[in-house]
Amino acid sequence: MSIRVVIAEDQAMVRGALAALLAIDTGIEVAGEAQNGREALEVVVKLLPDVLLTDIEMPELTGLELAAEIQRRKLPVRVAILTTFARAGYLRRALEAGVSGYLLKDAPSSMLADAIRRIKAGARVIDPELAAEVWTEADPLTDRERQVLRYAGEGAAGAEIAERLNLSEGTVRNYLSEAISKLGASNRTEAARIARQKGWL
Repeated sequence: MSIRVVIAEDQAMVRGALAALLAIDTGIEVAGEAQNGREALEVVVKLLPDVLLTDIEMPELTGLELAAEIQRRKLPVRVAILTTFARAGYLRRALEAGVSGYLLKDAPSSMLADAIRRIKAGARVIDPELAAEVWTEADPLTDRERQVLRYAGEGAAGAEIAERLNLSEGTVRNYLSEAISKLGASNRTEAARIARQKGWL
């Protein structure tokens, strides 16, 4: 019986290449595809695949937010992150969100189908070099500080962030101030850059 996989990737060419690569393997069926996190959640809820293969940085919901939502809903779907980001902070958050795999896009393509089979069988598959450094530095940001900082890093003004997150502007300023302080940054732009480099955003 084939392993049913849904692919979530915002770059159409990469998504197509992954689907073609997995389709070569007779034991794997690409059951669905999505171009952003929100669409991926809808496809996963509808199809309930064995494995969701997702990028991290996508519109609507990130791959980490998607994994956390799948965990929150207790969906019987294993999540594998496939990313270019070899950052311990991302891996730590991925593990906290219950992912079964964290794979890097520059790994040999032959490893992907094997990793999916192992994940379906219940194993946890983590890039070994990244696994060694995952607990070196703790993420100091709260989820709300992270959300506010992400929008600020995208250039959103305080009023816009407040509206998006249904908060007051004063509360947004407080979250930004806390995040800037925790990261030892001089402003919101620098704070967002530091957090992104460390995989905390």
